[in-house]
Amino acid sequence: MSHDQRHRYEWNAIPWRELEVRVFKLQRRIYQATTRGETQKARRLQKLLATSWSAKSLAVRRVTQENKGKKTAGVDGVKSLTPPQRLQLISDMDLHTPAKPVRRVWIDKPGKPEKRPLGIPIMHDRATQALVKLALEPEWEAKFEPHSFGCRPGRSSQDAVQQIWETIKIQPRYVLDADIASCFDRINQAALLEKMHTSPHFARPIKEWLKAGVVDRDIFRPTEDGTPQGGVASPLLANIALHGLEDVVKQAGGPGTHTVNGKKFTHRTYCIRYADDFVVLHNTWEGIQRCKEAIQEWLKGMGLELKDAKTRFAHTLEAKEACNGNVGFNFLGFTIRQFPVGKYKSKKLYKTIIQPSKNSIEGHYKVLATVIERMKAATPDEVIKMLNPKIVGWSNYFKTEVSSHAFQRLDNLLWQKLYRWAKRKHSNKNAHWVVDKYFTPIGKRRHARFAGETQTLKWHGETTVKHQAALRKGVSPYDGNWSYWGTRRGKYIGLETARGKLLKHQGGRCTHCRLYFTMEDKIEIHHADGNHNNRQFIYLRLLHLICHDLVHGKGTSCPP
Repeated sequence: MSHDQRHRYEWNAIPWRELEVRVFKLQRRIYQATTRGETQKARRLQKLLATSWSAKSLAVRRVTQENKGKKTAGVDGVKSLTPPQRLQLISDMDLHTPAKPVRRVWIDKPGKPEKRPLGIPIMHDRATQALVKLALEPEWEAKFEPHSFGCRPGRSSQDAVQQIWETIKIQPRYVLDADIASCFDRINQAALLEKMHTSPHFARPIKEWLKAGVVDRDIFRPTEDGTPQGGVASPLLANIALHGLEDVVKQAGGPGTHTVNGKKFTHRTYCIRYADDFVVLHNTWEGIQRCKEAIQEWLKGMGLELKDAKTRFAHTLEAKEACNGNVGFNFLGFTIRQFPVGKYKSKKLYKTIIQPSKNSIEGHYKVLATVIERMKAATPDEVIKMLNPKIVGWSNYFKTEVSSHAFQRLDNLLWQKLYRWAKRKHSNKNAHWVVDKYFTPIGKRRHARFAGETQTLKWHGETTVKHQAALRKGVSPYDGNWSYWGTRRGKYIGLETARGKLLKHQGGRCTHCRLYFTMEDKIEIHHADGNHNNRQFIYLRLLHLICHDLVHGKGTSCPP
């Protein structure tokens, strides 16, 4: 694409799919070069990516169109860019333009009286940060530790919780549940830059952003430490700062064995981290103590320390005196605990239960109740429109674990709250009249629907609880394994959307031979109805090339 052709595009006419594929191919090469230890090649590719018009366009789209903060201005007052202004920003982007200070705003912490500082960079700096992240993220994805899950592509909090389940399902363990105090605000900038060890092409602008300062209530303050929360690149920089924590914990835990009831167990130490929250799991009390001491010493090198109020020892199964009797722990909104089961407790049989925490349930219901209280004069459609996104979002977050009981409890509380809301509107009517007007029965469940003229409430219990498969070890969205990521997510850059959905729908298997697809396999789309002009999803199947030939050659049918 020539320079002239680029600027002929109107914003809405830019071929975004082509740009995404072009940038992704470069990112995959950066990831592969880093994996092979080819540092100089990776840096050349990073610089090529950062200077490409495709990457600049995607960076601008990210901060001006996709990001929720697109309507929030920095110190220059610029926000909500029009399409011509976005095209101009692409042309003006330069990594070596001096950074402007960030505007500090204070936002509430959910369920807490204190507020959290948020830094709002100007639009140009946001775009350049997004551009640098596109270049640096593949390199660090090849380096990051396997049990780091926060703010990384292709990973989620559910993956972190699933990893904990995989760790403790075989053997109960001692737990160190800890949080890092003011992680984003206290990171030692010099130590971070030294740890990144990147080329000057990226080191200079990163240092500019870190040293730009903040404007808080019209007062300028320099920034000697930390990475401002709110910047596009801040989560990546924080992950880089905490990279190496898992290795420190494993070394502190140490190898060895111990004997319980005549059986030998190998000491295994695990550190599972999500951003600045982490848990350490170990077989012995002495090992967990060594891990805490090693973590405290290691964090000092980055200018960080553990938050004493949130540092807690526990055991996953038993009330140990050393842990003050704490059994189980909370992590990322879930309560994780083991319970003894079976007739003979001496055999140490147990079951691991992970469910929404008490605080998560109470906080969610409080949000729903507040919405209903504030909309006493609203119509049912208006109330439902406000409640549905909150219900669906919360339910989808917790649906991967044992959440059915929590869903049922919340639906009972919500029904009572909605009934009182409806009764208030018709205080002179009896209960049967109110129920018949606002609640539509389905089968034997009389109160199964709360509906208006155009909207229907989505209850928590309508969400299917489904266990999430564990993340495969050593994988990354940049590794080019389209078969795995297409199966897991139903989409993958560089993979046709229909193929990604079919991969997920078929579980990564060929519907003819039932074998899993691999990266080397040639795959074709089979039209089950024989009509190649019909692209309806229900008639499409993914088959191996050979299987596709067999189906057509032998006239055999393809199973659904």
